[in-house]
Amino acid sequence: MTLRDQSTRYTLALLCAAFTAGAACRSASAQSPADAARDTAAARARVAFAHALPRLDGGHLEVKLVEVVYGPGQASSPHSHPCPVIGYVTEGALRTQVKGETEVIYRAGQSFYEAPNGIHQVSANASRERPAKLLAYFVCDHSTPLSVPAPDGNTSGAR
Repeated sequence: MTLRDQSTRYTLALLCAAFTAGAACRSASAQSPADAARDTAAARARVAFAHALPRLDGGHLEVKLVEVVYGPGQASSPHSHPCPVIGYVTEGALRTQVKGETEVIYRAGQSFYEAPNGIHQVSANASRERPAKLLAYFVCDHSTPLSVPAPDGNTSGAR
């Protein structure tokens, strides 16, 4: 909504209040259906995460959305993803550490980015009592498995 639209609405509201409390003035100052729909949609939508992607071959892009479920105390073996990944924790908490970085715990509602080919030394449910779930959004520009075992010698740190 522009400043002019806001000013017009304010003026109409003042005129209605000053001259009459009738239905005609109420409808003149009411929000249009298009504005109401736009305001409602804006209240429901928000950018949950944004991150630049590495250079990719735009002619061969493919995305995959994978739900990952870790049972209580469950962890995966050290691994790597050949493509960039955006993760969004939907339930519980995820404990993760990429080689060379500090360990981080992501909780339900949090998002994170994983650069291609990072070695995941830790990828585990942070709880021994409750499951953890995340959505992993892979952006690939070549045919490849989404997850591959970590190269030998890169397994320290897995728990």
